[in-house]
Amino acid sequence: MTSPGEKKPAPDAPARNPKREAKRALAREAAARRLAAKRRRQARTGALIGLVVVLGAVGVYLLFNHGSGTPTASDSSTSPSASAAPSAAVSTPPALAKKPAVDNPKGTPAPTSLVVKTIVQGDGPAVQTGQHLTVNYVGVSFNNGNEFDSSWKGGSPFDFTIGQGNVIPGWDKGLIGVKVGSRVQLDIPSNMAYGDNGQVPGALRFVVDVLAAS
Repeated sequence: MTSPGEKKPAPDAPARNPKREAKRALAREAAARRLAAKRRRQARTGALIGLVVVLGAVGVYLLFNHGSGTPTASDSSTSPSASAAPSAAVSTPPALAKKPAVDNPKGTPAPTSLVVKTIVQGDGPAVQTGQHLTVNYVGVSFNNGNEFDSSWKGGSPFDFTIGQGNVIPGWDKGLIGVKVGSRVQLDIPSNMAYGDNGQVPGALRFVVDVLAAS
């Protein structure tokens, strides 16, 4: 028995269990690894979200600044050119403001040579080889009289460089000398169009409005 002034001896500290301490250390290490992995995933997710936001903003900018100037073709395989350039802003003469009614050529003899007929005479300069043209057009088959292509469907003119083989030979030859502002009918034999076995076989009739040349 000890007196009130005497200190009680401290109890013996419990013995340490090495296995238990090792398990606790491993658990702490695993928790630290999981936390680090979670932070890395969060960082990658944040970077991905930021990239998506930036790409979305770029897409909206391109849509509103460039989308309106790109013409569309109803069928690139039968369009007069496989690659249409963006059409420049042109002033359309009143006589060329509406889509023309094309005389149905079905049942008439197919042309054996190129025939150019002026429907509306323009007062601009004559088209020369190598110029960049802006046109509207309608294409009709002699075989069945069906319209197979038209720039009017997309609501945008068609641009190309004449005399460079970018369009069928009937265009490259038939539009040379036509005055800007004119509407002409091109009756094109098969060998100056897509051929007898092309996407649109046989002779073709185009009505072309020459809106600009530069």
